[in-house]
Amino acid sequence: MHLPEPSAAIAPDSLRSWARLGVCVVLCAAGSVGMWSIVVALPALQADFGVSRAQAASLYTLTMISFAIGGLVTGRIADRRGVRAAVSAGAVALGAGYVASALTHSFYIFALCQGVLIGFGASASFAPLMADISHYFSRRRGIAVAICASGNYLGGAAWPPLLQHFIAADGWRAVHTGVGVFCLAILPALAIFLRRRQVAGAFAAAVTGSETVLMSSGLSRGALQGLLIVAGFSCCVAMSMPQVHIVAYCGDLGYGPARGADMLALMLGFGIISRIASGFLADRIGGVATLLTGSFLQGAALVLYMLFDSLGALYVISALFGLFQGGIVPSYAIIVREYFEPEEAGARVGAVIMATLFGMAFGGWFSGYLFDAAGSYRFAFANGLFWNLINVLTATYLLTRQHRLVPA
Repeated sequence: MHLPEPSAAIAPDSLRSWARLGVCVVLCAAGSVGMWSIVVALPALQADFGVSRAQAASLYTLTMISFAIGGLVTGRIADRRGVRAAVSAGAVALGAGYVASALTHSFYIFALCQGVLIGFGASASFAPLMADISHYFSRRRGIAVAICASGNYLGGAAWPPLLQHFIAADGWRAVHTGVGVFCLAILPALAIFLRRRQVAGAFAAAVTGSETVLMSSGLSRGALQGLLIVAGFSCCVAMSMPQVHIVAYCGDLGYGPARGADMLALMLGFGIISRIASGFLADRIGGVATLLTGSFLQGAALVLYMLFDSLGALYVISALFGLFQGGIVPSYAIIVREYFEPEEAGARVGAVIMATLFGMAFGGWFSGYLFDAAGSYRFAFANGLFWNLINVLTATYLLTRQHRLVPA
C-alpha cells in the first residue's frame, strides 16, 4: 500500500474534500454522456445504417453490459493506480469510441465502438468516483457519496436535449466527433485535480475501522461481497420495471408515450432529491439501514402501481418511486466503505454496481417477456415485488449482523 507525502494529502471533511467532491460531480455528469447519447441518437442510427429497431436497440444493451463490466475493471485501476488513472483511461476509451464510430459505415463496427469502448469509458466516471470520494469524508461520507452519484442523473438531464439539438442540426456523425474530442480534452484535464490523496493517518485509521466492523459482523469478505451482489441485482430487477416500461405502460393505457416520458423525467428528477436525502440519512443511521429503508419504500411504490392506474395517480406514484429508489444504489458504496479496507473500495463498489446494471438489463427484458405472456404488466409488477422482497430480506439480514457489532 502506497501512502503519499503529507504535503500532498487532503484531510477528511476539509474544504479540499468538498472541492474534490465538486470535481467528481462534474466528471460524473460529463462522463455519463456515454450512457445517454445512444438513446438520443437511436432513430438517426437506425435510419443511417438501415437496420431494424431491435438491432438498433441492441446497441443500448451492449453499452450497459460494457458499462457494468467496465465498472469492475476501472475500479481495480483506481485501487492500484489512483482514480486519476481510471478516469484518464475512460476518457481515452470514450474519445476513441466516439471518433471511430463517427467514421465507420458498418453497423457492426459501430456496435463494437459503442458496446465496448464507449460503455467501458463511461463506467470510469461512476463507480470509481463514488469509491474515491468516500475516502475523503468521515462524518459526511453518506452525503458526499450521494452527491457524487447524483452527477449521473444530472448528466441524464443535461445531455439528451443538448445532443438532440445538435443531431437535428448537424447529424449524428458530427456530434459523435465533437463528443469524442470533448472527452479527450476535458476529462483528463479535470482528473488532474484528483491527484491528491488522503492523509496517511486517516487512511490507516479507516483500514483499522473497517477491519473491526467486518470481523465483528461475523461475515467473511467473500460472503459479504456476495450478499451485496445479490442485493444489488435484486433491487434493480425491481427498479427496472417502472423505469424501462413506464412509457410503454402509458401507451397501453391509452395515455400516450409522451405522458410516460414525462413520468420518466419526473422519476429521474426526484431521484436526484432522493440520492442527496439518502446521504444525509446514511450519515445518521448507516448504509445498511438506509438501503433497507429505500428498498422497503420502493416495494411500497410498486404496490401502488398495481393498485392505481389513472393518469393523475401515475404521475404521483412515479414521483414517489423516484423519491424512494434514488438513494438505493449509493447506499452500496457507503456499505462497502463501512466494511472493507479503502484500497479495495474501487473494485468492490465496481462489482456491486455491475450487479445492479445486470439487474436492470435482466429486469427490463423479463418484464417485457411477462407482458408478452400475460398481455398486461400486472405480473411484471408482481415480479418486481418478488425481487424487491429478496433485497429487503438481504438488507434485513445484514442489519441483524450489524447489531452484533461492538460500540465504536
